[in-house]
Amino acid sequence: MGHSLALYLLAFGGLLLVAVLLDDLAARVRVPGILMVLVLGLLIDNKIQVSAQAQASLLSLSHAEQITQAALVLVLFFGGLTTNWVEVRAVIKPAVRLATLGALLTALLLTLVMLGLGRAEGNAGFSALLPKALFVGAMVCSTDASATLALLRPMASRLPKPVLDLIETESAFNDPMAVILAGLALALAGGEGLNSATLLTEVVRQFLLGILLGFLGGSLTTQLLGSRMSLNTNSMLPVVSLALLMVLAGGTTLMGGSPLLAAYVAGLVLGNGSGTDQLVLEEAHASFAKMAELLLFLCMGLVVAPEDVVKAAGAGLLLFLVMQLVRLLIVHSLLLRSSFSGSERSFVCWAGLRGAVPIALAINAWASPVSWGKDMPPLALAVVLCGLLFQGLALVPIANRLGLSNRVVASSSVSSSS
Repeated sequence: MGHSLALYLLAFGGLLLVAVLLDDLAARVRVPGILMVLVLGLLIDNKIQVSAQAQASLLSLSHAEQITQAALVLVLFFGGLTTNWVEVRAVIKPAVRLATLGALLTALLLTLVMLGLGRAEGNAGFSALLPKALFVGAMVCSTDASATLALLRPMASRLPKPVLDLIETESAFNDPMAVILAGLALALAGGEGLNSATLLTEVVRQFLLGILLGFLGGSLTTQLLGSRMSLNTNSMLPVVSLALLMVLAGGTTLMGGSPLLAAYVAGLVLGNGSGTDQLVLEEAHASFAKMAELLLFLCMGLVVAPEDVVKAAGAGLLLFLVMQLVRLLIVHSLLLRSSFSGSERSFVCWAGLRGAVPIALAINAWASPVSWGKDMPPLALAVVLCGLLFQGLALVPIANRLGLSNRVVASSSVSSSS
């Protein structure tokens, strides 16, 4: 084993171990675990001394970009794997409305706000401001269910199940919209431009290919495991499912589909199939997803300088407040005629935490040649930190204040007495 490889194994093994301990501590004190892991990454110096005159980065930007993409695939696959389709089917229509039309309207409204702020400061003309404003809107238009559900885990059994299903399903389907809009913004910034027909084709391709290939991959794997029982064992099942995920994510990306949506749909098919040992699958991929989530947020903290986050704190707080107002308007408008009550809609508004996707997109912008790309990771990290601090810590008190947890307890006691 080479000296450099040994150094990297020691560094990342130690950091991952500390991240696990911090996540366990956070669960005990009911603080967002990913918040503590992010802070750990920010506190660690990414520069290491390789000689008396030279320094090297512990984690490069290109490696961080690749890790974030792979981690998101693992997290979304586990989300689909643990989703009960019978329960999700009842909320699929409102969830898709929020994930598509809601994400699009959120991005557009935030783009208008960013354009107005930019014009008020007199920084540049409309054509120069539009790509950056659109990218910021796209970057924060998608939600992260893993962060929300992790915070609600202590009281998840006492919350209305349709509300939790809506939050999780929305977050799984709104990531492709964010990715597409962010790609459009980077294309406009590079002078390429996209007409409406090209944009529509790209959106349809991302969604349809992601859903189709995810369904086919999950179905084929279910049939394979059902016909060859030697593969459906405790040792082989996680390997086969992980291999499926690797092939599926790579193939879907090469064909122009959304690997994130494909991973979620494949997990949904595999998790609801009858030919696999669901308990073994969920236990194995729970470990994969937890490791991916910890590594993802640790890497995000490592590649962003803490002083840059401090400088972006004011803009991040302003963007967070505007983002909350926009989500309040969008969610209440799109769910007005649904079966969800006013208090449930209000909770869905507050539960729209941002997590891995905004910073993954920000890192993509940083790696691109656009001039403002380097400003995106600190801004995205500032927004995520604001959400974890203000939204995350208030999620459980707000659920109690809205009477959602009490309602479930009351209904269960009535049913047991009858």
